[in-house]
Amino acid sequence: MGRLRADAERSMRAIMAAAEDVLSASPVATMEQIAEAAGVARATVHRRFASREALIEAMEVTAWQEILDAVHAARPHTAPPLVALHQATAGILQIKPAWHFTLARQIPLSTRAQAVQAEVMGVCEEVFAKLLGPGADIVWARQVYLALLGEAAHGGALLGEAAHGGTPPGQDADAVAKKVIDTLMHGVQRTA
Repeated sequence: MGRLRADAERSMRAIMAAAEDVLSASPVATMEQIAEAAGVARATVHRRFASREALIEAMEVTAWQEILDAVHAARPHTAPPLVALHQATAGILQIKPAWHFTLARQIPLSTRAQAVQAEVMGVCEEVFAKLLGPGADIVWARQVYLALLGEAAHGGALLGEAAHGGTPPGQDADAVAKKVIDTLMHGVQRTA
């Protein structure tokens, strides 16, 4: 029974990864195209996911759960706020490029994914409150941080360089995380 569940889990992950690639290229792609990209029969996709929407919802829950796991791994409640922010940022930068299509929505489809997203945002705001102190506009800080994070993950800092012979995706997440946090905390300054 354990092997069957492990095989089913691998199959679901392969389908979700293929769906991410296919839907990133063509948001109107069919379940048949996703099945073909995953190397499985269309019936297998439908056995795992009742509909295209169910597949996307599962992708959203999985992506947001991976981000939440990275946030919790940064020990936001016990580590110094700047350390937790850096570790969470580096972890998220390694996750986000694999879920570009899925995480592009401001509000996920499913209430379950929305709940996980809300938990991520809540922890983010707690860290910013500790880091920036009383009187800071925490919601604005979170919005700016998320914009920087999105640009770093999808705007070329981790993706485009590999295509141009630079650092492969995810390899330099710590350096990119440092840039994101330095920009957030100090703006764009000329450094010596």
